[in-house]
Amino acid sequence: MKKNIFASMFDQKHRSRTVTYLIVIVSYIVLEILMKTGNLSSLFTSLLVPVCAYIVAAIGLNLNVGFSGELNLGQAGFMSVGAFTGICVSGALGGLIPNTVVRLLASLIAGALMAAVFGYLIGVPVLKLQGDYLAIVTLAFGQIIKSVITNIYLGFDGTGFHMSFVDNKVKLEPGGKMLLNGPMGATGTDRIATFTVGVLLILAALVIVYNLIYSRSGRAIMAARDNRIAAESIGISVSKTKMLAFVVSASLAGAAGALFGLNYSTLLPNKFDFNMSILVLVYVVLGGLGNMTGTVTATVILVLLPELLRSLQDYRMLIYAVILISIMLISNNENMKVTAERLKKKLSRKNLKEAGNE
Repeated sequence: MKKNIFASMFDQKHRSRTVTYLIVIVSYIVLEILMKTGNLSSLFTSLLVPVCAYIVAAIGLNLNVGFSGELNLGQAGFMSVGAFTGICVSGALGGLIPNTVVRLLASLIAGALMAAVFGYLIGVPVLKLQGDYLAIVTLAFGQIIKSVITNIYLGFDGTGFHMSFVDNKVKLEPGGKMLLNGPMGATGTDRIATFTVGVLLILAALVIVYNLIYSRSGRAIMAARDNRIAAESIGISVSKTKMLAFVVSASLAGAAGALFGLNYSTLLPNKFDFNMSILVLVYVVLGGLGNMTGTVTATVILVLLPELLRSLQDYRMLIYAVILISIMLISNNENMKVTAERLKKKLSRKNLKEAGNE
């Protein structure tokens, strides 16, 4: 029985997801040991939670871009919705729920749900577009969300939430707390995000995405991506499948944003700008469209790389750009792809022989 379970985990269908889970779990164990023994610098320790947030956002975007085939440039907008929703929920529950882990989980769920709602509302008109038009509209959505949050003033006291728009007209009772301060963003936020919860969120995102893409709905999503007319001819609702992928992607971005926002005592709306959407898209493209293992690996490398090059000062971003271009050229080399496929076949044959001998 144990052999069958082990063999099924590493068969052709489940091997990639098992490897991805193992990479995340082993990396977490190693990093925890390094932190406990004091062998991890404070700089890299401070980057652990943001890396987790970027990975979750990239996993969600890969579902949208890699599997659904829709170019979404509004991932930073969904992250901002999740971030400031999570911050508001955490601030409101601060006096009711002293347990920070429970409060963090509630904030992550709230951020994911709010981003999913926005994803659905935006998806209804947006998913009627395709290609460059969809990219431009989602990009505009991200900019609109940033501008709206920049003008919101939100406070919380014993009587509930109080909000004003553009001008700060919020009046709070003694003991009340301002959660959002317009252009100043969220200030005085309790930093309750943890690396452990971040890793659990990554695993949860992988489980959600893998179970979706290997389900009937996932096959419908990929069929609609490959040939819209053929998919509709066999009864697949293309609009529903694309909406499903879009909403799930938005919800994961919202949860990632909540984790990201609760890692800082101050967070400005300008943090979630066009550049962040492009960065997340770069992580997905370099990791490989539809490749979750590559997405996780590429995100970690590309987030940490600028910090590793920080000692080079003025040449740091130049070298970073050269490395990005080199990775793209190498990853799109047909000879290397053929070699990699041959290596995969050899490894699969070897595993099958070993399983047969056992």
